[in-house]
Amino acid sequence: MSEVLERWNLLDVATAAREVLPCCGSSLWAEELASRRPIATDAVLFAASDKVWKALPEAAWQEAFDSHPRIGQRQVEKQATAESLRWSEQEQQAAMSPDEAAVVALAEGNARYEAKFGRIFIVCASGRSAADILGILEGRMGNDPMTELYEAAEHQRQITQLRLRRWLEGR
Repeated sequence: MSEVLERWNLLDVATAAREVLPCCGSSLWAEELASRRPIATDAVLFAASDKVWKALPEAAWQEAFDSHPRIGQRQVEKQATAESLRWSEQEQQAAMSPDEAAVVALAEGNARYEAKFGRIFIVCASGRSAADILGILEGRMGNDPMTELYEAAEHQRQITQLRLRRWLEGR
């Protein structure tokens, strides 16, 4: 068991939920995950996170989505923790293109996505270039609203897994 997990298991539920919240952005996810403690291993934590995430209502998913800046931007429209914003910047590093055409294309793609689906475009951007992300965005524009909700939720699940690993490593 990692030191972070061992210490986290000893916290009260509210404090434990606040500590893990930046990994996902959904307060219900954080509360549910914290209520499952003690968690014996990192692998059990990852599995519990997935189980909690998949069982959440759409409003909790939306809260997580709202905690992200738009791809290619650094600010958040709603509310996010400082740690979540720092992680978003790291995850989007490859997408932060100095190419003005890519910046404009991402902004235009984000706007079209938001107009169609009513929320920001969520993608697990870690290690992906602006061109990769634009390709994913264009491909997902063909989705119907329910398919896209589940696609966004899957990308949020992947982001949460990456962030849980960072949290456990103390990064």
